[in-house]
Amino acid sequence: MNLWQSQREWLVSHGTTLLETHHLRTGRHLIDPSGDAEADAHRLFDAPFVVVSAGADDDQVLNYGNATALQLWEMDWDTFVTTPSRQTAEPVHRDERAEFLRQVREKGFIDDYSGIRISSSGNRFLIARATVWNVTDNLGRHLGQAATFFSWDPIAQEEAN
Repeated sequence: MNLWQSQREWLVSHGTTLLETHHLRTGRHLIDPSGDAEADAHRLFDAPFVVVSAGADDDQVLNYGNATALQLWEMDWDTFVTTPSRQTAEPVHRDERAEFLRQVREKGFIDDYSGIRISSSGNRFLIARATVWNVTDNLGRHLGQAATFFSWDPIAQEEAN
């Protein structure tokens, strides 16, 4: 069974939530909406840019990563959606990341975030011009946060130290 067969309901419902809340917070569409929720969820998942989200729990466990994110972090779906988002940043950068996420919670979204992230195999990369936004349900309840970015650059091992 492939990912779309096993996770279809979540990918469509959460994909719709991500698209709607991104537009609500920023006034911009991540993809041009077609009016077909399943088709839009497929397009979001297959997009050539990164889209990730994490829940509102204390550890902010990742709950969505599109195909580009899974490839960049070198994880399969099941591993990705059980990973605390803090583990995608090096320990030295986690305090900075926590402060940034607090600011997003207060402001609703922030554009133009940059930071160093680390894949499951230890490859480091710099993300640039990321948008991070609060994800809410249709009643306005906080569900977590999401991020998207179109630009990232690998960092050589010696540059990371």
